[in-house]
Amino acid sequence: MKNTSNQKGVESIIVNVYSPHSDSNKQKIWSSLESCVGNQNSEWVLCGDFNEVRDKTERQNCEFVERRAAWFNTFIDNAKLIDVPIGGKLFTRVCDNGIKLIKLDRFLISEKFRNTWGEVSVLALERKMSDHSPIVLRDMAIDFGPKPTKVFNEWLEVEGSSKIIEDCWNEEVDAYRADCRFRKKLKNVKSSLKKWSQKSLGNLEAEVNSLCAEATKWEQIAETRQITNDERLVWMQVRKKWAEMEKIKTNMARQKARIKWF
Repeated sequence: MKNTSNQKGVESIIVNVYSPHSDSNKQKIWSSLESCVGNQNSEWVLCGDFNEVRDKTERQNCEFVERRAAWFNTFIDNAKLIDVPIGGKLFTRVCDNGIKLIKLDRFLISEKFRNTWGEVSVLALERKMSDHSPIVLRDMAIDFGPKPTKVFNEWLEVEGSSKIIEDCWNEEVDAYRADCRFRKKLKNVKSSLKKWSQKSLGNLEAEVNSLCAEATKWEQIAETRQITNDERLVWMQVRKKWAEMEKIKTNMARQKARIKWF
């Protein structure tokens, strides 16, 4: 544990945590830390290897014990701590030759600390000799990787897209925390929209060219002879469809360029 003071004279207490393995000792340390953090006159930062996860998404190919996660989550809630999201990696420990992946290391901060420093972030660095990744707390924004989902505005104008989103959102997801459930729902929407767009708009360029060629063909025919009403109706339908698909193509290209520019 280290005490320091910021420029405003508020005491900041940094605690390096290495949690024990046994259930009884874990409960003791959660209770002890909760009592300490109850001192709301100070800014608190708890960091290190908590040797516990918050839900099953933080473990891969290894046992998840729900009661232990519940104890850990209760401690965080009762102590009014904020679990700072980690960027760079999903898991901070790799063991058994890369088979088991676990998120054991994190930063927990008090509301008072965040009010002083603003929106802080955590970055997991590359592992070298250790089986744990070093983690760094920074008072600046970082890139947390690809967004859970990205929607082109034109998708919402195509028939069937709204139904895809609604159906995916209503699917049950398996996660303990509300934010993890929300993230999983977004990932489901992303995956389904991607498949749907590939099927519905995957050959957009080819379809636009085909409609253009067909509309041009009818125009050339109309120049050489009198076309019937039925033929004129087909021609107008082709032109309408061509205009619709060309608009989708143009607007998607415009949005892509804007995204890349930003």
